[in-house]
Amino acid sequence: MIRLEQLTIRFGQFNAVDGLSLAVEAGELFGFLGPNGAGKTTTIRALTGALKPSAGSVSINGHALPWQLDTVKPIMGYVPDTENHFDDFTGRENLQLYARLYGVDSASVEDWLARLQLSEAGDLKVRNYSKGMKKKLLIARELLHSPRLVFFDEPTANLDAHSIQLVRSLLRELAASGTTVFLTTHDMDEVEQICDRVAIIAKGRLLECDTPTAFITRHAERYCDVQYDRDGKSMRETLHLDVPEDKARLSRIVTEEHCVRVHSREFRFEDVFRKLTGQAYT
Repeated sequence: MIRLEQLTIRFGQFNAVDGLSLAVEAGELFGFLGPNGAGKTTTIRALTGALKPSAGSVSINGHALPWQLDTVKPIMGYVPDTENHFDDFTGRENLQLYARLYGVDSASVEDWLARLQLSEAGDLKVRNYSKGMKKKLLIARELLHSPRLVFFDEPTANLDAHSIQLVRSLLRELAASGTTVFLTTHDMDEVEQICDRVAIIAKGRLLECDTPTAFITRHAERYCDVQYDRDGKSMRETLHLDVPEDKARLSRIVTEEHCVRVHSREFRFEDVFRKLTGQAYT
């Protein structure tokens, strides 16, 4: 569905995206991650036809962008990280307007209001919506026309815990139905829970691309927190279980000290992200 070949985008002498190559299959839930300034937004602008590559190529469903943008626009949706509704319209009126623009039956409006749990707020003016309600309305708007490819920028930002789970379930449902979901997020737990594959970039370059589980397996570092008593004082140490000196230290604590607790630390995708992006900037 998506193919980038040595994509480069320059602003003057600065390479915002530097030789980026990626392929995303139809029906994938794909995470696109990187620190602030890594080139994520610039890449998405190229993927949505808003920027012309300085070098390399961008294609969506086999069509070159931005030259064949009109061909692929009908199959795309884009949920930005900021809402841009008509605040003096109701939520329902906002969706009805876009349904007419998309040529979609009005029944789709009611369906998406219900799916995003906005039916009761449908007749309220959007200016009276909370930030979370505005985000859900935006998601509903961009899914009205059943796009085959949807870009999400921070899809669960400003949402409460219940709505976060609602949207995450929706993203998984979209991918399961064959829709390609391309998302950026700073929520590493979200990545680990829902993404099929993840690309991590820094300084406009691809660092690695793989499944979250493969990332964790490949980069896992084993630590443990040890608590013990010595002369009436509670002592704590953190030891790296892959460092011989720390392994020997743990053995001495267990055998020679009054050990109270040994707790292994879980290595998470967030740790992978910090490790890779930190290395890229040193």
